[in-house]
Amino acid sequence: MKQSLGISIFSLVIIGMIIILALFDRGKTFAGIKKGISMFISILPTFLTVLILVSVFLYLVPESMIKNYLGQSSGWQGLLIGSAIGSVALIPAFVAAPLASVILKEGASIFSVSAFITTLMMVGVITLPVEFRYLGKRAALWRNFLSLIGAIIVALLMGVTYARLP
Repeated sequence: MKQSLGISIFSLVIIGMIIILALFDRGKTFAGIKKGISMFISILPTFLTVLILVSVFLYLVPESMIKNYLGQSSGWQGLLIGSAIGSVALIPAFVAAPLASVILKEGASIFSVSAFITTLMMVGVITLPVEFRYLGKRAALWRNFLSLIGAIIVALLMGVTYARLP
């Protein structure tokens, strides 16, 4: 109920803003809407592919395994596993938040999920060859190392702020 109310309010705000913007410049407003729809259609195949892969993963991986390796009792092991998976995963940012929500509902701790999401966004083991080409090996390795340290700090802060530490 609470979530659908939030979506309804958000939708009303968006519609209201579109009406206000259309009063100022109808042409730009509708051009923006067309551009937004075009962008949505262009990312839809990627979004659906990732959504299907995540769904298959969650179907194949039992809840007990998520609780065991990423749950409250996983401690530092959960942090390391979450960080490792996030570092090598290539998941678009717009899928990260819903994925985090699902993993949390399956029993993972905020500590390990925040490590996963932060490394997912900041650390790129798979993309290292590209970074080597553009940044150089030393800079790319330092960037990833510092991002990993930053991700661990974020996970610790999230653990302290929102849940108990392992």
